[in-house]
Amino acid sequence: MSVAFRREGDDEHLEPKFELPIPVGPNLVTARGLQMIKDRVAKLQADVAAITDETALKIAKRDLRYWNTRQSTAELPPVPSGAKVEFGTRVTFLLNGTEKSLAIVGDDEADPGRALVSFSAPISRALIGLEPGDYADFAGREDAIEVLSIDVQQ
Repeated sequence: MSVAFRREGDDEHLEPKFELPIPVGPNLVTARGLQMIKDRVAKLQADVAAITDETALKIAKRDLRYWNTRQSTAELPPVPSGAKVEFGTRVTFLLNGTEKSLAIVGDDEADPGRALVSFSAPISRALIGLEPGDYADFAGREDAIEVLSIDVQQ
């Protein structure tokens, strides 16, 4: 029989398991975000110690590598002044005439359903640097954004 038709084992036909992708750019975090990362690392370390299933252990170790990397690269920027939209602020603004409010946070802390938006998101990039009363273009519309107020997040 030809070597081309021989099968070494079932493992060679399984989907490869890749590392979790690390977002590009700096790993800015709020104090809350840094604590969230530390808690996740501690939980995963405990999980890895307790897991006996080989597949679950591989997944937990992969997740732990991701979160260890995120913890070691975390940058806690200075507390914003609140005079302009910056990382770590909550901004209330009009978007095409509709009032919205969101907090600008790190990539791992982002949860749009809770109005926590990553600093790398398009809406955050449009808002950063603006002051109350400023207008900005967004999504191809002129003056689509009007900043109403800025609060510093704790």
